[in-house]
Amino acid sequence: MTKKPITIKIPSGLEARPVALLVQVASQYESEIYVEYCDKKVNAKSIMGMMTLGLAAGEAVVVSAEGTDEEEAILNIEKYLNSNEML
Repeated sequence: MTKKPITIKIPSGLEARPVALLVQVASQYESEIYVEYCDKKVNAKSIMGMMTLGLAAGEAVVVSAEGTDEEEAILNIEKYLNSNEML
């Protein structure tokens, strides 16, 4: 299992469209991927789960992945969350 703290740098935070794009990025991987914030841990491949977090720009989360492509998954999720614009 790989875990990494990541700060969200998308200016609008994770509202509907950025969450949908994050779910698309996460869904490309076979690994189980979770995003943790405060006391919540949600599946990064679930739009509804991710929306419950209500994350704003500048907030820090922990992304964890477990599976054959976990390192690549974390790397690309971090790249997306650190982008200054939506893909």
